[in-house]
Amino acid sequence: MGTPPGVRGAGTGDRIASGMLELALHRSPELEKVDLAMKLLRLPRSKVQLGAPLPWNVRDEQCHLLLSCGHVIESEEQLDALLQRGAFVDVEEVRSSLLVAHPGHQDAVAAPLNLFAYWDQTTDELKKLLTRVEKQPDFSGHADQFARHLVELVDLNPDYGIYRCVRQDHDQHFYYGYLHAVHVATLAILMARHLEWPRDRMMSLVKAALTMNLSILDLQGKIASHDDPVTDVQRAVIRQHPDESVALLEKAGVKDADWLAAITQHHERNDGTGYPSGCTDIAEMAAALRAADVFIAKISPHTQRPTLTPQEAVRDLYREDKGGPLSTAIIKAFGIYPPGDFVKLASGEFGIVVQRTENAKAPIVASITDTNGHPVSRTLRHDTGQAEFAIQGHVTDTSLLKHLAPERLYGFSKAQPMTYAPLLASQP
Repeated sequence: MGTPPGVRGAGTGDRIASGMLELALHRSPELEKVDLAMKLLRLPRSKVQLGAPLPWNVRDEQCHLLLSCGHVIESEEQLDALLQRGAFVDVEEVRSSLLVAHPGHQDAVAAPLNLFAYWDQTTDELKKLLTRVEKQPDFSGHADQFARHLVELVDLNPDYGIYRCVRQDHDQHFYYGYLHAVHVATLAILMARHLEWPRDRMMSLVKAALTMNLSILDLQGKIASHDDPVTDVQRAVIRQHPDESVALLEKAGVKDADWLAAITQHHERNDGTGYPSGCTDIAEMAAALRAADVFIAKISPHTQRPTLTPQEAVRDLYREDKGGPLSTAIIKAFGIYPPGDFVKLASGEFGIVVQRTENAKAPIVASITDTNGHPVSRTLRHDTGQAEFAIQGHVTDTSLLKHLAPERLYGFSKAQPMTYAPLLASQP
């Protein structure tokens, strides 16, 4: 994992109405120094169709041409090599190709939205999807589409995806169930990447993460937002929710055996102390889902339990997993100091980790105070691999973060033109 350009784009695919590409476009400060006339967008893996001609030129971060429009990428190995090198497309070329393919959608192509708006919409769209399961003639297809949308968002800017998992809104307890599902699915995507799972297997895991608590989503919100202890009745409902959620999904037409099995077993444990059946032969996907679920739960704000730091949570998981591949995948995905961590630097500045680097101990940090700890209006980025900006420890007083907008940290304050079609707006 290198130190990529400071700003990346985000986007989503939508086949409901027109099958148009959905891309959120962001300017990269580094790229602006190279060519003020060219806006580059990091190429999403999901937008490359193997065996088909590329609809645009592919460039490196210096705007040098790598592959010409019409070139055919034949294999996953070729695509991996291209993406690892750093592949970008020109915004205007993407927009032009869309207008040629879909001449009736000029307004959609110009609709302004940005990375943060897309992520903010994700929870609401998931709520729409999961609160009308039985009314959808193709719930499985809609869930697959949503999962692809989330995978693309995470792939385009994984650091911001992690930031959202770590720096959660403490005032949104009532939506805990939906927020938790998105955060667990985000971690599941990153874990699957590090475990080198095939895309189909990763997609089953992501859909399981999004729907594992389908039968208790509202109950989760009530429990998370109240100080009252969980009642015996609520506890009984919780213990049955894996089976109840699977029953709802089967009724909605879901036939993916891996997806369903992962949900059935995601609270089981190898020592037989889990639920609902107490089995000991746990499928790998179910174990991965449980690991992601437990880790995110530990770092999430909740009235019923203390919130752990990512370091404390991964330490617990690593101890339980005995350093196995699942806890290792989470450590590799998040890093030692994940985006969202609030830290103090050797310079005296306080800052938020915003980007991982090849050195897990030395991420990029955006400072929000001066060297005396006083708030500042200008945010500077520091490479903590440099001794003068080395991380000295965590900051426990989070009062400075109460009204801190992610746009300030990631440098995208303005909406950018993008292709856009609402994810669920056309669904019955």
